[in-house]
Amino acid sequence: MRARSTLLSVAFDRITVNPDQMGGLPCIRGLRVTVSAVVGQLAAGRTIDDVLADYPYLEHADVLAALQYAAAAVSERELPSPAA
Repeated sequence: MRARSTLLSVAFDRITVNPDQMGGLPCIRGLRVTVSAVVGQLAAGRTIDDVLADYPYLEHADVLAALQYAAAAVSERELPSPAA
């Protein structure tokens, strides 16, 4: 349950989840920028500066919060297994 509380503490800071926005996916500060979009760009090799250039209304701390949220999310016990 510790990971869940970590997710919630991050969510109250910079990550929001609204079922009526972006299909309920976690977003940055209520904006229509999902955590997965930010983390996906970083995973594709883009830098934080690249992400901030693409989304000038984001802050450096937003990108770090997205990474922290994603790290907490994958520490959950119930995850979909990768396709074989």
